[in-house]
Amino acid sequence: MIDYKEIIKRNPNKRFGKPCIRDTRITLFDVLGWLAARMTQDEIIYDFPELTVDDIKACLAYGADREHKIKLSS
Repeated sequence: MIDYKEIIKRNPNKRFGKPCIRDTRITLFDVLGWLAARMTQDEIIYDFPELTVDDIKACLAYGADREHKIKLSS
């Protein structure tokens, strides 16, 4: 699994503290929403060239890790 902690950042002064990709204003939720809407990684990167395949994988890894932590705390 990719180490998303190097890619996904939270800044309370950017996008209301939502987790964003590196120093962009693109949130994890934006990327997951595009994937859920059936956009391919190539389409996302074409529309947002500041993103990389590793950025998209980091979003998935973050989501998987968060889900795992929620299940453990239940």
